[in-house]
Amino acid sequence: MSNWYAVIMAGGSGTRLWPMSRSGRPKQLLKLTPDGKSLLQASVHRLLGLFANKNIFIIAAADHLPAIAENVPEIPPENLIGEPVGRDTANAVGLAAAVLSARDPGCVMGVFTADHLIEPVDRFQCAVKTAFQSVENHPEYLATFGVIPTTPHTGLGYVHRGQMFASDVGSVYKVLAFKEKPNQQIAATYVTSGEYYWNSGMFVWKVSTILNELKTHLPQNADPLIDLGRRFGQSDWPALARYIYPLLKKISIDFAVMEKAKNVLVVELDCRWTDVGSWPELQNITGADGEGNAVLARCLSMIESKHNVIISSQEDHLVALIGVEDFIVVHTPDATLVCPKAQAQQIKNLVSQVEQQYEKKYT
Repeated sequence: MSNWYAVIMAGGSGTRLWPMSRSGRPKQLLKLTPDGKSLLQASVHRLLGLFANKNIFIIAAADHLPAIAENVPEIPPENLIGEPVGRDTANAVGLAAAVLSARDPGCVMGVFTADHLIEPVDRFQCAVKTAFQSVENHPEYLATFGVIPTTPHTGLGYVHRGQMFASDVGSVYKVLAFKEKPNQQIAATYVTSGEYYWNSGMFVWKVSTILNELKTHLPQNADPLIDLGRRFGQSDWPALARYIYPLLKKISIDFAVMEKAKNVLVVELDCRWTDVGSWPELQNITGADGEGNAVLARCLSMIESKHNVIISSQEDHLVALIGVEDFIVVHTPDATLVCPKAQAQQIKNLVSQVEQQYEKKYT
């Protein structure tokens, strides 16, 4: 559709994927997919069947835009929106909506992520069409996507669905509530009930509707963002953004709008969905060998080593393991990580320590 737009949020540095992910090489540019695409390239590929290139926008850190332009040259350079500093997803969404509103005030906007793997693509695209059609038919509603959970995951938020919405376009439900990351026992009850989805962090809405919601629930940010959107592309825009952005309240779109809005729908997403947030997730991407090892390394030799995550960015570098079990081993030319899988969440703390010890040399 000519007035359907896709916005890919490609912010964040992905510190839990260190040492491959660095401040100048964020995780969405890492080639972690089985076919050798970066996560961002995979995200763009999923959308190209539904949206024209000129209708796909990417919002990311301003410093990353040159690398992003090189990674996905099919996206017009004028569709790359650079945030001078990260202020969480409410501001990324608000700025992108303001830019689109200035260009096409009546358009419908989908918000997608650059660090998820979603398969099969045709089922994903079907759900996206359902969400866009629902919002076109009911423009007062905000839509999100709920992933059918396969495990009682404690690292994800959940969406509690209500009754089927009056819609003939697909599996669409009213949202009763958004739930923060639960403990194991509560997560198990969510999954058993069949009434909860994983919160995908992807959305569809009319740009006018989301801007009105931001004006209602986050007014101190809405007006500056709308002004920035009107002036996007002008010569003084980068300087204006550098002045305004640090003054904005830092908050997620879930806290700022979704948990407060009255008219919210959830579209069922029946797909294999992986949030690539840490190294243990690699097994869901690459699969595992007969010993349970997830491997992205060309040269590897092992004896009695099981259930490991093993990555090397150098094709001719040999990784050799003896008697290693349930570990993460990541090799890059200037840094090597060795970590028990059970302590993967500590990598973020380690990166902070490395930065204190060596400044920006290894981060």
